[in-house]
Amino acid sequence: MKPQAITLQASSDRPKAALGMIWALMLAVALAMGQAIEAEARAAPDSFADLADQVSPAVVNITTTTTVAAATDGGPIVPEGSPFEDFFRDFGGPNGPRGPQRSNALGSGFVISEDGYIVTNNHVIEGADEISVEFFSGKTLDAELVGTDPKTDIALLKVTSDEPLPFVNFGDSDVMRVGDWVMAVGNPLGQGFSVSAGIVSARNRELSGTYDDFIQTDAAINRGNSGGPLFNMDAEVIGVNTAILSPNGGSIGIGFSMASNVVSKVVGQLRDFGETRRGWLGVRIQDVTPDVAEAMGLAVARGALITDVPEGPARDGGMMAGDVITSFDGVEVADTRELVRRVADAEVGKAVRVVVLREGKSQTLLITLGRREAAEGEAVPAVATATEPVEKDMLGMTLGVLTEDQRGELGLAEETSGLVITDIDQTSEAFEKGLRAGDVITEAGQQKVASLADFEARIAEAKEAGRKSLLLLIRRGADPRFVALSVE
Repeated sequence: MKPQAITLQASSDRPKAALGMIWALMLAVALAMGQAIEAEARAAPDSFADLADQVSPAVVNITTTTTVAAATDGGPIVPEGSPFEDFFRDFGGPNGPRGPQRSNALGSGFVISEDGYIVTNNHVIEGADEISVEFFSGKTLDAELVGTDPKTDIALLKVTSDEPLPFVNFGDSDVMRVGDWVMAVGNPLGQGFSVSAGIVSARNRELSGTYDDFIQTDAAINRGNSGGPLFNMDAEVIGVNTAILSPNGGSIGIGFSMASNVVSKVVGQLRDFGETRRGWLGVRIQDVTPDVAEAMGLAVARGALITDVPEGPARDGGMMAGDVITSFDGVEVADTRELVRRVADAEVGKAVRVVVLREGKSQTLLITLGRREAAEGEAVPAVATATEPVEKDMLGMTLGVLTEDQRGELGLAEETSGLVITDIDQTSEAFEKGLRAGDVITEAGQQKVASLADFEARIAEAKEAGRKSLLLLIRRGADPRFVALSVE
């Protein structure tokens, strides 16, 4: 220690300068770390005023007018000469005006191009005869409907203006994190332009639609905000305000905005074609649950399990019921929801590589996608052949071979065959998992069953293979699904 101290004291100013540089460097590192932490946390802005000024000119109020058909319902008739006759005549009572009425509704929207394309919710303009758009400046223009997509509740409008219109751009909703600041702009309760701020409360919320991908926010959203934009701090639209969760119809801090990465694709198709054009694989699917994974001998419960393959792209490409889709177009598939969205986003007519697990082995199929809109509503054919009727109790169910009469009573296709559940023990695992009398078992252990002997053989095979459960393919009407039942 002493020689070191003497050396430092006896040396020139260079070590002092070096020490100063070290302290300065340490201070700079500390400041940089502080700035990094601060940037990562993204402290609340001092004000949202600049952001509101920047985006408000592109946000619009939407007023729709709808003709309501004449009322035809009955009700108490006020006798002629009654003292209430004039009152009901003036205010539309039983003896008053019963002709068509005009109804108005309010909502919000936002301009996405200088030539006048405007995005809003489908439910804002649905059934409207006239659509009027009011801008932040007070200018009002009539709008025409370009196209709608009820599945995502998105509509695209078009106005004609003599001058370029202010507009906003879509941002990347996938980079938004829970806790990020957001700002909603719209026309709540018909009060005119209004701004509310909050944070992203949750991501990837699903309400009721097939393609739902909602951002949940606590920014105040009320009736009339529907169709308005949800902005990030870079003035980009990362959501379209669509719904609220509320016991009283007003904001309680649980609002939902359809994510911009869903909306932008829909809007692009509506603008180009006037309608949506989603990819179609042509399969029925269900999630791979842990018990289904065990019954199939899968290491993990991931992917989408195919329950039926009607005529269409998947069948043409060699896909089969019982296959588990693990990858679509180069991206791993976690569950059915993810697969549905990826297929829908894919280009119609595109040939994609789909990786499936079949009997424990991975296979790659090349499938040319169809168009979902053209395929919707088509009947799904069934499979297999029938045999003579017999009944037996197995796995908590009374089973019999499906007869021609039963096939007609249950509304099944002529080709459907298998074992029909004629009765079921309500304390059984089968009942607990949703099976009911009238359901038809068409496969067991991923093999067709045409007789009770087939079913018994599948149970024996599962036990011999050390499996705890047997995978059944159940058909109820036109809807197939897989269920795993314990064989122990």
